[in-house]
Amino acid sequence: MTVENTCPSCQQALIWQDNQYYCQDCSHYLVKNAACPDCEAQMEKLQACGSASYFCHTCNELKSKSRARISFSIVTN
Repeated sequence: MTVENTCPSCQQALIWQDNQYYCQDCSHYLVKNAACPDCEAQMEKLQACGSASYFCHTCNELKSKSRARISFSIVTN
């Protein structure tokens, strides 16, 4: 199953541009957020040896990538 990164405003696919996600239709940059499935706190992404996991500092637990609640928010300058 392929998970596509989509814009929360227009649902179009995001591209990777200038080291961040970009929506060509809406013309804005976005940041990817990962929330803990148990407590909803923001998690830290840990990446090593080609795999990614997330760590929840509130629960003090490692969470799998498949359990993370991923969302995108528009970058405001």
